[in-house]
Amino acid sequence: MPTISKKGHLMPQSPIRKLVPYAEKAISNGKSIYYLNIGQPDVKTPQIALDAVKNNTLEILAYSRSEGEYSYREKLVDYYQKNNINIATEDIIVTTGASEGLFFLFNSIMDPGDDVIISEPFYANYIAFSTASGVNVVPAISKIEDNFALPNLEIFEQLITPKTKAILICNPGNPTGYLYTKEEIKKLAAIAKKYDLFLIADEVYREFVYDGNTHYSIMHENGLDDHTIMIDSVSKRYSMCGARIGCLVSKNKAVMQTVLKYAQARLSPPTYAQIACEAALDTPQSYFDDVVGEYAERRNTLVTELQKIKGIKVARPKGAFYCIVELPIKNSDNFAQWLLEHFDVDGETVLVAPAGGFYSTPGVGLNQIRIAYVLKKESLIKAVHILSEALKIYKD
Repeated sequence: MPTISKKGHLMPQSPIRKLVPYAEKAISNGKSIYYLNIGQPDVKTPQIALDAVKNNTLEILAYSRSEGEYSYREKLVDYYQKNNINIATEDIIVTTGASEGLFFLFNSIMDPGDDVIISEPFYANYIAFSTASGVNVVPAISKIEDNFALPNLEIFEQLITPKTKAILICNPGNPTGYLYTKEEIKKLAAIAKKYDLFLIADEVYREFVYDGNTHYSIMHENGLDDHTIMIDSVSKRYSMCGARIGCLVSKNKAVMQTVLKYAQARLSPPTYAQIACEAALDTPQSYFDDVVGEYAERRNTLVTELQKIKGIKVARPKGAFYCIVELPIKNSDNFAQWLLEHFDVDGETVLVAPAGGFYSTPGVGLNQIRIAYVLKKESLIKAVHILSEALKIYKD
């Protein structure tokens, strides 16, 4: 029998999606589920984006440019300008989601065996992209006791070797909700310049910042054009996860020329989705004001309710819509599966994401879960109550 590749065996399962079959079975058994496992916003997609597709009069659904439609990239330039990020259309390549952008980038700037330093815990698919590219993830571990702040920069410098090619951050962070300060970004920028590394920032949650804080992009740094690469997406910003449109942004011409080769190999990003995204860029600021205000209230509700549970730790997010919770258990994979198979309160249970999958360091994060607060406040209160009741009787 033909064999599966080593890379195929090493590819990790998604900690976010691997429990879905158990959830489906629970539903078939009559249970209702509060989905806390995935960052699928429940807010409505801007109507202007949906109407752009519904009312379109295309007669041929043709390929778009491999780098994305010029008109869409031109409007993206205006969007970034409003965020004090000064770029040109040629500094943007539209990708099929931010995920494709990261995959293209890993293969463009790193060879098999090269290292990328990532502040841990991190978005689980970073491991998948690195595995598929033959790249080694070197974790710089942040801690829940520090609210997942950037580890001491001396730690970063100790991790740098001749194999190190890049530092990758998610700002605001998935799964932690951590928001990097301007000072932290500047320190990372200085390290990138000192050691001649790429500094990559996944900034897909830029709009979701709370408590009067502001987002500081790596693209705001002067004199770092050859080092900085930004990854972005419409998925969360406009509640358009299914559009699968993201982009990669850099002023480094060699990087962009190389990424474009990968973009050409997959031909083009989807045409209708770009039409929707181009229209979405006209969404008024009031939309974001309402959405961010709602998420801030949900965060407050979630954290308040969680802190009532004895024996847990919860990091307070400053951005995005996730938080990491440390539970008084040994293994959150087993606990999450048990919730679906063997526990309910009045026919209701919860689906959470075990946080071990957001770490590359073996044995770390096994007693943690990630919660996405993408449900209404009333549902979050009920979901936390179910968690509380479950913890009273659960035995590892």
